[in-house]
This record gives sequence, C-alpha cells and structure tokens, in this order.
Amino acid sequence: MAKSLLRPFLYVATGFAAGAAVSAVAAVDVETYRELDQFMSVFERVRSEYVDKVDDKTLMKGAIDGMLASLDPHSSYLDARDFTNLRTQTDGEYGGLGLTVSQEDGAVKVIAPTEDTPAARAGIKAGDFITHIDGNLIFGGTLDEAVDKMRGRPGTAIKLTIVRPGRDKPFDVTLKREIIVLKPVKWEVKNRVGIVNINTFNKQTGEAVRAALLGIDKQLAGAGAKPLGYIVDLRSNPGGLLDQSIEVADAFLERGEVVSQRGREKGDIERYYAKPGDLAHGLPVIVLVDAGSASAAEIVAGALQDHRRALVMGERSFGKGSVQTLLPLTEETALRLTTARYYTPSGRSVQEGGIDPDILVPQLSDPDYKDRPRLREADLRRHLINEAKVDDKVLEDDGKPDPRFAATADQLKKQGVEDYQLDYALKAIQRIGTPAAQAAIAAASAGAGGGKTASRR
Repeated sequence: MAKSLLRPFLYVATGFAAGAAVSAVAAVDVETYRELDQFMSVFERVRSEYVDKVDDKTLMKGAIDGMLASLDPHSSYLDARDFTNLRTQTDGEYGGLGLTVSQEDGAVKVIAPTEDTPAARAGIKAGDFITHIDGNLIFGGTLDEAVDKMRGRPGTAIKLTIVRPGRDKPFDVTLKREIIVLKPVKWEVKNRVGIVNINTFNKQTGEAVRAALLGIDKQLAGAGAKPLGYIVDLRSNPGGLLDQSIEVADAFLERGEVVSQRGREKGDIERYYAKPGDLAHGLPVIVLVDAGSASAAEIVAGALQDHRRALVMGERSFGKGSVQTLLPLTEETALRLTTARYYTPSGRSVQEGGIDPDILVPQLSDPDYKDRPRLREADLRRHLINEAKVDDKVLEDDGKPDPRFAATADQLKKQGVEDYQLDYALKAIQRIGTPAAQAAIAAASAGAGGGKTASRR
C-alpha cells in the first residue's frame, strides 16, 4: 500500500513550486528567539537523556511532523519515500490495496476505497476501521507502521480485520496485493445515456473525460442514435489535481468561472474560467456525489451546480475546500502545505459543509447505509473552519421517511438493481432527455427569466 495513499489523499494540488527549495527572510521578534532556544534545549535533553538513543534525523523529522500536524489535517512533510509515492500516484500508478485512509485516535479509518481495486472488490467501505493486519493489532501504532505492513509483493495475500459502525462484531477480509494502475475514467452507454465514471484526478483525467464524451457520441452515432444526456459519477472520488478538475468541468461548460482560490491576503485571489466548447452539447447532465467525493470532485460538482449545468444527486460530499501546494525542499523531500481555500463560481466555500445535492438520493442498495457513519472534513481534527458554518445534520435527516426511498437492499437485488443511486440517475436522464421534455424545460426556463430566479432544492 502506497504510504501517500494511506494518508488523506484529498488534496487539491496546485503543482510543484519552482525551485528545489523555498527560502524566506522574515523579521523574528525576541519572543520567537526565546522559543527557538527552548526548542534547542528540549532537543539536547532528549538526545542526551532519553532512555534509548535516538538519532538526530529522527528527532528533527518528529519536530517537523509535529509542527505541520498542529496546522490542519492536510499539511505534512514528505520524506523521500512519501515524495516518490505521491508523484507516482499522481502519475496514475502505485502499489497497494486501493484505499484512502486517515488516522483517528490511533486507529486507521477508511475514507474511501478506490473503485475496481482489491479493497473495493472486498467490500470495504468509507467509515470502516482497520484494527488488525494479519491478526496483529495495529491500534495505537503510527500510520507509517500500518502502511509498511500493508505493503508487499503483488499477488501475496493480506488479512484485514474491519470494525464497521452499525455491526455488532468485527469481521475479517482477505485481499491480494496488486500493482494498481488507476484508470481515472471509465465510460459506458446504457439506454442512450452516457455514464462517465471518474475515480481520481491525476494527470490523465481531463484528457480521459474528453475522450469518454467523444467515445460515447461515436458509439451511439454508429447505432444511428444520439445521447439523451450524461451521468458524471464522482462517488468515492477523493480528489487530486486542481488543473484536472478545471479541465473536467470545462468539458461540460461553454463559458464562465469554474473555481477561484483565495490565499491569506485579501487580494490573493486566482480565478479559473471555462473555454468555449461544451462537449456534452448542452444535453442534460447529472452528477453523482457521496460522502467520499472530495476536493477536486467537489470543484467539478460545485461548478456545474452553480452554472445550473447539471443536477447534483446522491449524498452530501466530504467538504474539503482547501488547496495544498507541493513545495520541494530538496530533490527527495517536499512540504505539502495548505496555501488557499477554494470557492465555487457563486462564491460558496464547501469547507466543512460540502456540496449539498439538488436531489438527495440514498444508496438503498447498500444494506448498511443507514447505520454506517459518514466521515467528512468536519470530523477531522484541526480542520479549517468555514466562516459561514451551517449545521447540515438537519438537511441530511429531517426525521420524515421519503416514500420514494422505501425499498430495501434485498428488494432491489431481486429487481436487478445493484446500484440504486446510479439507477435513479439513469431513469431521471431518460425522463428529461427526450426532445419533448427538453422543449418543455426550455419553455419553462424562458418563462422564468432564463432560470435565474429558480431556487435550488
């Protein structure tokens, strides 16, 4: 398992800063010098009097890790192994099980499994806790130690013990390690609806989405048909590169702002815009999100929602609205530092709150969906605070059962429905994608002033 994967890989990276190191000269007051003197005193005491001899490199790395951990969950120091793994992963290939996890109170907690990987095929879900590896307790250890135990030769077996909130007893899952080549985008056509499944935002994602849209059109044209619309599946997508999220949103937009990022200073704002050319031809688009949709995935969902280019369905997203910049320190090490917050075109920050779907659709085909807690940014220690904080628990559960969503997982399975959210979106596109429905929508939109006064649900 790639270590960079097991740390929260929910960042939006702006790219590598120029140069191999970052240097700055700043005025340091007397009090800061006193604190530095105290730090050196502690350093000397530990290296000379601690019960076991500890090398200086270990102590300095611990001090750096501690400093960055005091900031927010996504800032960290990348040693040579971390840095290599992260670069390998953003290139689209890494070794492991296909898990994105964090550490919470000494426990390894799953943020999301990556689709079509050993972890996803074994049924591991967001919110699960991994307590044992091959029968050995890992609680209380470091994330690095857990990663090292999960690594191994591809094809070898590993047994994870899972604690899933809502279930009475832990259970074991046996997986085989793989070299995971992330295909960032997969697509298919069902009943004249193009389905574009985006798993991650690495260097190939933008181009792969454009190729998917062209491929869908070509396949239908070969059958003498045109698409009714498109579904963009961003569920369990932990994010990735900022520039790729902009390219993906741009593929569905004709014009307008995609996202802005704002730094520490008031005037430190960068805005990113779509270029002319909607590859989806203005046809209906539905975006699927859930609690595992984060950062770059939320940028895409928020942009298409704000421009009323797509209906967002599913569950409220993760809520990571911060940007991390990779700042190389040497050829082998780097600093991953939170440098900005990002905002949707309407000026919304999704930090903590996430993207609220226009239509809340529970995943009824998951028998554990009611009891399984959703891990989100707001649950992470020292997460950045959203100044316009809203209590979204009321929005997620108003205590009233929705008659549309009364079916059980077993009932759906008998009907041949294995993915209820996708099935719901597919049927919605089929209803609104017909020429008659589109004409009615266009007439209603024109009567309402182009939709500018329409309220979101």
